[in-house]
Amino acid sequence: MRKVYSLVSLTKNRESKDAVLFLNFKQIQYPEQTREFNSRLTKTGRRSLSHSISQSSTDSNSSGDSDTENLEDEVSPRDRLQINSKGNRDFCVKNIKLADYGRREIELAEDEMIALMTLRKSAQGEKPLAGAKIVGCTHVTAQTAVLLETLMVLGAQCRWAACNIYSTQDEVAAALAEQDFPVFAWKGESEDDFWWCIDHCVNVEGWEPNMILDDGGDMTHWIYKKYPHLFKKVKGIVEESITGIHRLHHLNKAGKLCVPAINVNDSVTKQKFDNLYCCRESILDSLKKTADVMFGGKQVAICGYGEVGKGCSAALKAMGSVVYVTEIDPICALQACMDGLRLAKLGDVVSQVDIVITCTGNKNVVVREHMDLMKNGCIVCNMGRSNTEIDVTSLRTPELAWQHVRTKVDHIIWPDGKRIVLLAEGRVLNLSSSTVPICVLSITATAQALALIELFNAPEGRYKQDVYLLPKKLDEYVASLHLQTFDAHLTELTDDQAKYMGLNKYGPFKPSFYRY
Repeated sequence: MRKVYSLVSLTKNRESKDAVLFLNFKQIQYPEQTREFNSRLTKTGRRSLSHSISQSSTDSNSSGDSDTENLEDEVSPRDRLQINSKGNRDFCVKNIKLADYGRREIELAEDEMIALMTLRKSAQGEKPLAGAKIVGCTHVTAQTAVLLETLMVLGAQCRWAACNIYSTQDEVAAALAEQDFPVFAWKGESEDDFWWCIDHCVNVEGWEPNMILDDGGDMTHWIYKKYPHLFKKVKGIVEESITGIHRLHHLNKAGKLCVPAINVNDSVTKQKFDNLYCCRESILDSLKKTADVMFGGKQVAICGYGEVGKGCSAALKAMGSVVYVTEIDPICALQACMDGLRLAKLGDVVSQVDIVITCTGNKNVVVREHMDLMKNGCIVCNMGRSNTEIDVTSLRTPELAWQHVRTKVDHIIWPDGKRIVLLAEGRVLNLSSSTVPICVLSITATAQALALIELFNAPEGRYKQDVYLLPKKLDEYVASLHLQTFDAHLTELTDDQAKYMGLNKYGPFKPSFYRY
């Protein structure tokens, strides 16, 4: 009988002043007591990880046989015979020859994702994911590759597809494939390619998943649609996006959610760091790279004032833009007003603004009627989930002309000559056209790994067929693992203080209903 582990069991050692989180398969100390953090050398002159590194590497690699590679680019990866150096063919990527460059990017990401590497080192002995067969649909980048390889080090078998047709780093996918990781993803997939890749992760003879890691709910949706019998063996789902969570809650309300799920998206660390702080930085970079726009004096409409909307609004306001916010929630709307922003309906301001950014996670937020009213040169983009917020389909009509200007930039031209600038075809802008800070991705990836371990090892009956938040103790642990990055040191409660507050001195420190 397999030994049952549980991440949320907590043991207090009264004889020691050190706070220790017991993960049962091995003790992992908080970072302030973790010697491997303190002994880690600081690397000077380290270049920040960006896609430009891989691009320059690719360029230098292509000089020898450019004609052959150009020919390969014209052939879909689905139609190309692919094999890695070990003779394995269970993958589909753009170009397996890019593996060496992808491995360098993964190694750079490992240097920055210290928390996940600590988890990997601390837990690999007992392999808490031994027996786990995880099928995933997330972004395929150097940072997520660190997560995927961590899952394998911890004992899991994995098969993977990309959740976004533009965000895949081809060299990283090649590096994973070279290490016999079954990955099916390449940058610039068609819609048909997208579902083909997902199907090849699931429809495999002799291999059935028992865990799902999803970003947007597409993998979960596909299995429900095509292979519902597989849920008999699935122990749980971990979902990290608002769209995917909406899908799970819809299934739950309909009585169709047949396995437990952990909502990583609404964990505090994910909400604040991945959604707010990340978007606060990446929105400016994304707009600069795609539209070459200057922000001072521009009028911007931001649809939605959740964490993503808050981050985008703060960045643009700080750059001198006039920011309008649209909201359905009166509490978020009042927050926007208190932050000095102008609350309005999109239809009332859409004809005068220079930029429209969707951040809701909903569908048809910007529709054809809105775009008909936009002024010449208005920039339209999406920072929310998936490609549902902007009704791009309504723009594919005979009277409108599409002019592809550059990568991720299209001009949509009306009969009278007016044009709007559509970025990334309405898909997630910062993930399609920019880079996301590694620290942010490290936080989300660590939360995902802990959620998978928790669900997979939970004793029978702990989790019902419902959607759960990441346990507060684990949320705090994710944050604590990253404090060392900033040379930060936590204050420890005295026994008397802990008793006065009614807390365990080692956490959790806030109730589940606390609003950070």
